[in-house]
Amino acid sequence: MLHRRRRMALCTSAAAVAALAVTGVVVTAGSAQAAVGCRVGYAVTAQWPGGFTANVTLTNLGDPLTSWTVTWTFGAGQTVSQAWNAAITQSGSSVRAANVSYNGNLATNASTSFGFNGTWNNSSNPAPTGFAVNGVACAGGVTPTTPGTSPTTSRPPTSSPPTGGWPTPTGQVSVNGTISVSGTFDGGMRRYCCIGDGSQEEDQDPMFQLASGATLQNVIIGAPAGDGVHCSGPCTLRNVWWEDVGEDAATFRGSGSPAFLVDGGGARSASDKIFQHNGPGTLTIQNFQATNFGTFYRSCGNCSTQHQRNVVIRNVTLTRPGNTVAGININYGDTARFSGITIVNDPNRSMVICRKYIGNDDGDEPTQVGTGADGTNCIYSTSDITYR
Repeated sequence: MLHRRRRMALCTSAAAVAALAVTGVVVTAGSAQAAVGCRVGYAVTAQWPGGFTANVTLTNLGDPLTSWTVTWTFGAGQTVSQAWNAAITQSGSSVRAANVSYNGNLATNASTSFGFNGTWNNSSNPAPTGFAVNGVACAGGVTPTTPGTSPTTSRPPTSSPPTGGWPTPTGQVSVNGTISVSGTFDGGMRRYCCIGDGSQEEDQDPMFQLASGATLQNVIIGAPAGDGVHCSGPCTLRNVWWEDVGEDAATFRGSGSPAFLVDGGGARSASDKIFQHNGPGTLTIQNFQATNFGTFYRSCGNCSTQHQRNVVIRNVTLTRPGNTVAGININYGDTARFSGITIVNDPNRSMVICRKYIGNDDGDEPTQVGTGADGTNCIYSTSDITYR
Protein backbone atom coordinates (compact mmCIF):
# COMPACT_ATOMS: atom_id res chain seq x y z
CA MET A 1 0.00 0.00 0.00
CA LEU A 2 1.42 3.31 -1.03
CA HIS A 3 0.07 5.48 1.78
CA ARG A 4 0.48 4.63 5.44
CA ARG A 5 0.34 6.16 8.87
CA ARG A 6 3.68 6.98 10.46
CA ARG A 7 5.31 7.21 13.85
CA MET A 8 7.13 10.38 14.84
CA ALA A 9 10.69 10.80 13.75
CA LEU A 10 13.00 13.79 13.19
CA CYS A 11 15.79 16.30 11.62
CA THR A 12 17.59 19.98 10.59
CA SER A 13 20.55 21.69 8.93
CA ALA A 14 24.36 21.31 8.85
CA ALA A 15 26.93 23.94 9.76
CA ALA A 16 29.78 24.84 7.44
CA VAL A 17 33.22 23.62 8.44
CA ALA A 18 35.17 26.29 6.56
CA ALA A 19 34.44 29.11 4.12
CA LEU A 20 36.31 31.38 1.75
CA ALA A 21 34.99 34.25 -0.40
CA VAL A 22 36.93 35.61 -3.35
CA THR A 23 35.97 38.73 -5.32
CA GLY A 24 37.25 39.18 -8.86
CA VAL A 25 36.78 40.08 -12.49
CA VAL A 26 35.70 38.18 -15.56
CA VAL A 27 36.01 39.73 -19.03
CA THR A 28 34.02 38.47 -21.99
CA ALA A 29 33.72 39.72 -25.54
CA GLY A 30 31.01 42.34 -25.86
CA SER A 31 30.07 45.80 -26.98
CA ALA A 32 31.87 48.96 -25.85
CA GLN A 33 31.64 49.71 -22.14
CA ALA A 34 30.02 46.36 -21.33
CA ALA A 35 31.00 45.94 -17.67
CA VAL A 36 31.24 42.46 -16.20
CA GLY A 37 32.59 41.01 -12.95
CA CYS A 38 32.26 38.12 -10.54
CA ARG A 39 32.45 36.93 -6.97
CA VAL A 40 33.27 33.34 -6.02
CA GLY A 41 32.52 31.84 -2.61
CA TYR A 42 33.99 28.49 -1.49
CA ALA A 43 32.87 26.58 1.62
CA VAL A 44 33.72 23.17 3.04
CA THR A 45 30.37 22.08 4.48
CA ALA A 46 31.39 18.65 5.82
CA GLN A 47 34.66 16.82 6.40
CA TRP A 48 35.53 13.31 7.54
CA PRO A 49 38.66 11.10 7.39
CA GLY A 50 39.68 10.97 3.75
CA GLY A 51 36.74 12.92 2.37
CA PHE A 52 34.85 16.21 2.36
CA THR A 53 31.92 18.05 0.78
CA ALA A 54 32.30 21.57 -0.62
CA ASN A 55 29.96 24.19 -2.04
CA VAL A 56 30.95 26.88 -4.55
CA THR A 57 28.84 29.99 -5.23
CA LEU A 58 29.36 32.16 -8.32
CA THR A 59 27.80 35.65 -8.35
CA ASN A 60 27.74 37.61 -11.61
CA LEU A 61 28.42 41.29 -10.84
CA GLY A 62 28.30 42.50 -14.45
CA ASP A 63 26.49 41.93 -17.71
CA PRO A 64 24.44 38.73 -18.14
CA LEU A 65 26.36 35.53 -18.89
CA THR A 66 25.15 32.78 -21.20
CA SER A 67 27.78 30.28 -20.05
CA TRP A 68 30.47 30.13 -17.37
CA THR A 69 33.52 28.14 -16.35
CA VAL A 70 35.09 28.44 -12.91
CA THR A 71 38.68 27.23 -12.47
CA TRP A 72 40.90 26.95 -9.41
CA THR A 73 43.97 25.20 -8.04
CA PHE A 74 44.08 22.85 -5.08
CA GLY A 75 47.12 23.27 -2.85
CA ALA A 76 47.18 20.04 -0.83
CA GLY A 77 46.46 17.20 -3.25
CA GLN A 78 42.66 17.31 -2.96
CA THR A 79 40.66 15.55 -5.68
CA VAL A 80 37.04 15.81 -6.81
CA SER A 81 35.17 12.51 -6.81
CA GLN A 82 31.54 13.50 -7.47
CA ALA A 83 29.86 16.76 -8.49
CA TRP A 84 26.40 18.26 -8.88
CA ASN A 85 25.13 21.40 -10.67
CA ALA A 86 28.39 21.59 -12.66
CA ALA A 87 30.50 19.42 -14.95
CA ILE A 88 33.83 19.15 -13.11
CA THR A 89 37.08 17.82 -14.54
CA GLN A 90 40.50 17.77 -12.91
CA SER A 91 44.06 17.56 -14.17
CA GLY A 92 46.62 17.37 -11.39
CA SER A 93 45.84 20.19 -9.00
CA SER A 94 43.90 22.22 -11.60
CA VAL A 95 40.09 21.97 -11.52
CA ARG A 96 37.57 23.17 -14.10
CA ALA A 97 33.84 23.48 -13.29
CA ALA A 98 31.56 24.27 -16.25
CA ASN A 99 27.89 25.15 -16.19
CA VAL A 100 25.38 22.47 -17.03
CA SER A 101 22.38 22.78 -19.37
CA TYR A 102 20.03 24.44 -16.89
CA ASN A 103 22.26 27.01 -15.13
CA GLY A 104 24.46 28.59 -17.81
CA ASN A 105 22.43 31.80 -18.03
CA LEU A 106 23.35 34.12 -15.17
CA ALA A 107 21.74 37.55 -15.00
CA THR A 108 23.37 40.61 -13.46
CA ASN A 109 23.68 40.20 -9.68
CA ALA A 110 22.38 36.64 -9.94
CA SER A 111 24.11 33.73 -8.26
CA THR A 112 24.36 30.01 -8.89
CA SER A 113 25.86 27.27 -6.75
CA PHE A 114 27.39 23.88 -7.36
CA GLY A 115 28.96 21.33 -5.09
CA PHE A 116 31.18 18.30 -4.97
CA ASN A 117 32.52 15.51 -2.83
CA GLY A 118 36.29 15.20 -2.68
CA THR A 119 39.22 13.49 -1.03
CA TRP A 120 41.96 15.02 1.11
CA ASN A 121 45.15 13.88 2.86
CA ASN A 122 43.76 13.94 6.45
CA SER A 123 46.39 16.55 7.33
CA SER A 124 45.49 19.78 5.55
CA ASN A 125 42.50 20.84 3.47
CA PRO A 126 43.11 24.51 2.61
CA ALA A 127 40.75 26.50 0.42
CA PRO A 128 41.73 26.58 -3.27
CA THR A 129 43.60 29.48 -4.84
CA GLY A 130 43.66 31.07 -8.27
CA PHE A 131 39.92 31.35 -8.90
CA ALA A 132 39.07 32.45 -12.45
CA VAL A 133 35.87 32.69 -14.45
CA ASN A 134 35.89 32.12 -18.22
CA GLY A 135 39.66 32.25 -18.21
CA VAL A 136 40.12 35.59 -16.45
CA ALA A 137 41.36 35.77 -12.86
CA CYS A 138 38.95 37.06 -10.22
CA ALA A 139 41.18 39.87 -8.94
CA GLY A 140 38.75 42.55 -7.78
CA GLY A 141 36.55 45.20 -9.33
CA VAL A 142 34.47 45.34 -12.48
CA THR A 143 36.17 45.85 -15.82
CA PRO A 144 34.63 47.31 -19.03
CA THR A 145 35.42 45.64 -22.31
CA THR A 146 36.02 47.27 -25.68
CA PRO A 147 35.20 46.12 -29.22
CA GLY A 148 37.56 43.46 -30.47
CA THR A 149 38.36 42.06 -27.03
CA SER A 150 38.86 38.32 -27.38
CA PRO A 151 39.56 36.77 -24.02
CA THR A 152 40.17 33.08 -23.64
CA THR A 153 36.84 31.37 -23.15
CA SER A 154 35.55 27.90 -23.80
CA ARG A 155 32.00 26.74 -24.26
CA PRO A 156 31.65 23.87 -21.82
CA PRO A 157 29.85 20.67 -22.63
CA THR A 158 26.52 20.31 -20.91
CA SER A 159 25.69 17.55 -18.48
CA SER A 160 22.78 16.43 -16.34
CA PRO A 161 22.04 16.36 -12.62
CA PRO A 162 23.94 13.72 -10.62
CA THR A 163 23.89 10.12 -11.80
CA GLY A 164 26.03 7.09 -11.05
CA GLY A 165 29.03 7.59 -8.82
CA TRP A 166 27.78 5.67 -5.79
CA PRO A 167 30.27 6.14 -2.96
CA THR A 168 32.54 3.45 -1.57
CA PRO A 169 32.13 3.04 2.21
CA THR A 170 35.10 3.99 4.36
CA GLY A 171 34.10 1.31 6.89
CA GLN A 172 31.08 -0.43 8.38
CA VAL A 173 29.14 0.06 11.62
CA SER A 174 26.88 -2.70 12.95
CA VAL A 175 23.51 -1.34 14.10
CA ASN A 176 21.54 -3.25 16.73
CA GLY A 177 18.77 -0.68 17.27
CA THR A 178 17.57 2.78 16.33
CA ILE A 179 20.25 5.48 16.56
CA SER A 180 18.87 8.67 18.11
CA VAL A 181 20.37 11.89 16.75
CA SER A 182 20.26 15.44 18.05
CA GLY A 183 22.53 18.15 16.70
CA THR A 184 24.74 16.95 13.83
CA PHE A 185 25.67 13.32 13.18
CA ASP A 186 28.50 12.85 10.65
CA GLY A 187 28.99 9.24 9.60
CA GLY A 188 32.29 9.80 7.80
CA MET A 189 30.89 7.89 4.78
CA ARG A 190 30.74 4.62 6.73
CA ARG A 191 28.03 2.05 5.98
CA TYR A 192 25.49 1.62 8.79
CA CYS A 193 23.83 -1.77 8.73
CA CYS A 194 21.55 -3.57 9.58
CA ILE A 195 18.09 -3.30 11.13
CA GLY A 196 14.74 -4.89 10.27
CA ASP A 197 14.17 -7.64 7.73
CA GLY A 198 14.20 -5.70 4.46
CA SER A 199 10.45 -6.11 3.96
CA GLN A 200 7.66 -3.56 3.46
CA GLU A 201 6.19 -4.14 6.91
CA GLU A 202 4.90 -0.90 8.40
CA ASP A 203 5.95 -1.54 12.00
CA GLN A 204 9.71 -1.63 11.48
CA ASP A 205 11.91 0.68 13.51
CA PRO A 206 13.95 3.38 11.79
CA MET A 207 17.72 3.11 11.62
CA PHE A 208 18.11 6.82 12.50
CA GLN A 209 15.64 8.85 14.49
CA LEU A 210 16.40 12.56 14.36
CA ALA A 211 15.21 15.05 16.92
CA SER A 212 13.78 18.32 15.67
CA GLY A 213 16.64 20.44 14.39
CA ALA A 214 19.03 17.55 13.75
CA THR A 215 21.33 16.93 10.79
CA LEU A 216 22.39 13.58 9.39
CA GLN A 217 25.25 13.71 6.91
CA ASN A 218 27.83 11.60 5.10
CA VAL A 219 26.15 8.27 5.84
CA ILE A 220 25.66 5.15 3.72
CA ILE A 221 22.67 3.11 4.89
CA GLY A 222 23.07 -0.58 4.11
CA ALA A 223 20.39 -3.25 3.82
CA PRO A 224 18.24 -4.13 5.58
CA ALA A 225 17.59 -0.54 6.63
CA GLY A 226 14.35 -0.93 8.61
CA ASP A 227 12.19 2.14 8.12
CA GLY A 228 15.17 4.30 7.14
CA VAL A 229 15.32 7.76 8.69
CA HIS A 230 12.60 9.45 10.74
CA CYS A 231 12.46 13.22 11.27
CA SER A 232 10.24 14.69 13.99
CA GLY A 233 10.76 18.32 12.96
CA PRO A 234 12.82 20.49 10.62
CA CYS A 235 15.88 18.55 9.51
CA THR A 236 18.66 18.22 6.97
CA LEU A 237 19.81 15.00 5.32
CA ARG A 238 23.04 15.81 3.51
CA ASN A 239 24.92 13.29 1.38
CA VAL A 240 22.96 10.32 2.72
CA TRP A 241 22.84 7.17 0.56
CA TRP A 242 20.43 4.22 0.76
CA GLU A 243 21.85 1.11 -0.89
CA ASP A 244 18.53 -0.77 -0.65
CA VAL A 245 15.55 1.17 0.72
CA GLY A 246 13.28 -1.74 1.63
CA GLU A 247 10.64 0.21 3.61
CA ASP A 248 10.73 4.00 3.05
CA ALA A 249 14.05 5.84 2.93
CA ALA A 250 12.91 8.79 5.08
CA THR A 251 9.73 10.00 6.77
CA PHE A 252 9.11 13.65 7.68
CA ARG A 253 6.83 14.82 10.50
CA GLY A 254 6.56 17.82 12.80
CA SER A 255 4.23 20.70 13.55
CA GLY A 256 3.82 24.30 12.49
CA SER A 257 5.64 25.05 9.23
CA PRO A 258 8.85 23.01 9.34
CA ALA A 259 11.40 23.13 6.52
CA PHE A 260 13.10 19.87 5.58
CA LEU A 261 16.10 19.55 3.26
CA VAL A 262 17.54 16.55 1.44
CA ASP A 263 20.74 17.68 -0.29
CA GLY A 264 22.90 15.22 -2.21
CA GLY A 265 22.97 11.44 -1.91
CA GLY A 266 20.91 8.74 -3.54
CA ALA A 267 18.57 5.78 -3.06
CA ARG A 268 17.74 2.60 -4.89
CA SER A 269 15.43 -0.43 -4.66
CA ALA A 270 12.34 1.11 -3.05
CA SER A 271 9.39 -1.00 -4.13
CA ASP A 272 7.07 1.49 -2.41
CA LYS A 273 8.21 5.06 -1.67
CA ILE A 274 11.51 6.83 -1.12
CA PHE A 275 10.38 9.98 0.74
CA GLN A 276 7.20 9.96 2.85
CA HIS A 277 5.84 13.33 4.03
CA ASN A 278 3.39 12.93 6.94
CA GLY A 279 3.63 16.26 8.76
CA PRO A 280 3.12 19.81 7.48
CA GLY A 281 5.71 22.12 5.96
CA THR A 282 7.98 22.10 2.94
CA LEU A 283 10.42 19.41 1.88
CA THR A 284 13.17 20.36 -0.59
CA ILE A 285 14.97 17.52 -2.37
CA GLN A 286 17.97 18.52 -4.49
CA ASN A 287 21.14 17.10 -6.04
CA PHE A 288 19.82 13.57 -5.56
CA GLN A 289 19.67 10.39 -7.64
CA ALA A 290 17.38 7.38 -7.42
CA THR A 291 16.62 4.20 -9.32
CA ASN A 292 14.22 1.27 -9.06
CA PHE A 293 11.40 2.80 -7.02
CA GLY A 294 7.64 3.04 -6.88
CA THR A 295 7.11 6.69 -5.88
CA PHE A 296 9.94 9.16 -5.28
CA TYR A 297 7.92 11.50 -3.01
CA ARG A 298 4.48 11.03 -1.45
CA SER A 299 2.38 13.37 0.63
CA CYS A 300 0.53 10.99 2.97
CA GLY A 301 -2.82 10.14 1.42
CA ASN A 302 -4.59 8.73 4.48
CA CYS A 303 -2.89 9.93 7.67
CA SER A 304 -5.18 10.43 10.67
CA THR A 305 -4.08 14.09 10.79
CA GLN A 306 -3.79 15.81 7.44
CA HIS A 307 -2.00 19.00 6.40
CA GLN A 308 -1.13 21.08 3.40
CA ARG A 309 2.32 19.89 2.29
CA ASN A 310 4.74 21.37 -0.22
CA VAL A 311 7.64 19.73 -2.01
CA VAL A 312 10.38 21.24 -4.17
CA ILE A 313 12.24 18.70 -6.30
CA ARG A 314 15.19 20.07 -8.26
CA ASN A 315 18.36 18.82 -9.89
CA VAL A 316 17.61 15.11 -9.49
CA THR A 317 18.27 12.14 -11.74
CA LEU A 318 15.68 9.36 -11.69
CA THR A 319 16.44 6.14 -13.51
CA ARG A 320 13.71 3.67 -14.42
CA PRO A 321 12.31 1.36 -13.27
CA GLY A 322 10.31 4.04 -11.48
CA ASN A 323 6.60 4.80 -11.48
CA THR A 324 5.92 8.29 -10.08
CA VAL A 325 8.04 11.32 -9.19
CA ALA A 326 5.56 12.93 -6.77
CA GLY A 327 2.10 12.14 -5.41
CA ILE A 328 0.16 14.96 -3.72
CA ASN A 329 -3.30 15.62 -2.28
CA ILE A 330 -4.95 18.51 -4.05
CA ASN A 331 -7.89 18.71 -1.63
CA TYR A 332 -5.47 19.78 1.13
CA GLY A 333 -3.75 22.36 -1.09
CA ASP A 334 -0.50 20.42 -1.62
CA THR A 335 2.00 21.78 -4.12
CA ALA A 336 4.88 20.12 -5.98
CA ARG A 337 7.44 22.19 -7.90
CA PHE A 338 9.93 20.58 -10.27
CA SER A 339 13.06 21.83 -12.05
CA GLY A 340 16.19 20.22 -13.45
CA ILE A 341 14.62 16.75 -13.50
CA THR A 342 16.48 14.16 -15.60
CA ILE A 343 14.75 10.84 -16.31
CA VAL A 344 16.85 7.97 -17.63
CA ASN A 345 15.77 4.82 -19.53
CA ASP A 346 12.23 6.00 -20.20
CA PRO A 347 11.87 6.16 -24.01
CA ASN A 348 8.06 5.99 -23.78
CA ARG A 349 7.92 8.65 -21.05
CA SER A 350 5.97 6.33 -18.79
CA MET A 351 7.10 7.81 -15.48
CA VAL A 352 4.39 10.13 -14.10
CA ILE A 353 5.87 13.45 -12.99
CA CYS A 354 3.00 14.53 -10.73
CA ARG A 355 0.10 12.34 -9.62
CA LYS A 356 -2.91 14.04 -7.97
CA TYR A 357 -5.13 12.49 -5.30
CA ILE A 358 -8.06 13.28 -3.04
CA GLY A 359 -6.61 12.38 0.36
CA ASN A 360 -8.50 11.45 3.52
CA ASP A 361 -7.95 11.10 7.27
CA ASP A 362 -9.76 7.79 7.86
CA GLY A 363 -7.19 5.34 6.53
CA ASP A 364 -8.88 4.57 3.20
CA GLU A 365 -6.94 4.38 -0.03
CA PRO A 366 -6.92 7.89 -1.57
CA THR A 367 -8.59 8.43 -4.92
CA GLN A 368 -6.46 9.47 -7.89
CA VAL A 369 -8.00 12.36 -9.82
CA GLY A 370 -5.40 13.28 -12.42
CA THR A 371 -1.78 13.72 -13.46
CA GLY A 372 0.39 16.38 -15.01
CA ALA A 373 1.19 20.06 -14.70
CA ASP A 374 -1.64 22.46 -13.86
CA GLY A 375 0.15 25.60 -12.61
CA THR A 376 -1.55 25.35 -9.21
CA ASN A 377 -0.67 22.08 -7.48
CA CYS A 378 1.72 20.45 -9.97
CA ILE A 379 4.06 23.18 -11.13
CA TYR A 380 6.54 22.59 -13.96
CA SER A 381 7.01 23.06 -17.70
CA THR A 382 8.35 20.76 -20.38
CA SER A 383 11.76 22.48 -20.15
CA ASP A 384 12.05 21.34 -16.52
CA ILE A 385 12.13 17.67 -17.56
CA THR A 386 14.93 16.06 -19.59
CA TYR A 387 14.84 12.50 -20.93
CA ARG A 388 17.94 10.55 -21.83
